[in-house]
Amino acid sequence: MREMGIVGVCPGPNLSKRNLQHQIYPYLLRNIKAGHCNHVWGIDITFIRLKHGWMYLVAVIDWYSQYVVSWRLEQTLDIGFVLEATTEALGQAVPEIWNSDQGSHFTSPQYTDLLKAAGVKISMDGKNRALDNIFTERFWRTLKYEEVYTKEYANPREARLNIGRFIHRYNHERPHQSLRDHTPAEIYMKGMVPEDPIPVVPRRDDVVRVIA
Repeated sequence: MREMGIVGVCPGPNLSKRNLQHQIYPYLLRNIKAGHCNHVWGIDITFIRLKHGWMYLVAVIDWYSQYVVSWRLEQTLDIGFVLEATTEALGQAVPEIWNSDQGSHFTSPQYTDLLKAAGVKISMDGKNRALDNIFTERFWRTLKYEEVYTKEYANPREARLNIGRFIHRYNHERPHQSLRDHTPAEIYMKGMVPEDPIPVVPRRDDVVRVIA
């Protein structure tokens, strides 16, 4: 496999390391349904494989419409790209609840102070509970299996270009079966409402963990 340049599809760097000095917030979404746009947003970071090395992608997603509100792709894990994506998202709307994992980026006062200033309720997943942020995890899986794993980005510019195109198609062109064959942008921007509220998946230990 090394000689042929073949690698397995598997998780990359561990991105959810806690800072024990930072405040942890409770999980607010147990058995709660996302009932409308800007009710619940989720944020997460994942790795993007390049031909040589890695990049790091952060995205903010509206759980009701599955719309990617903002995103940033950078070569380092400095907190700046998280703050930029958060600020851009809050410039478009303010959700009632903002959910994340307990990674050091999301417990940093630089990040939480932005949410507090906007009047957002901060929610954090339980430790090692990827499924608490299931809508973002599903997006990562879609992005990676349909875009990232099918290509070998030669450099950061190529990665940004292709991922930007994919997210645009995901938001504006691709109908989602779970949205009654509407696009996320149709639901989010035009106020179209699915027949039934889109549920937030309950915390269950018997569900197979989604790999991001």
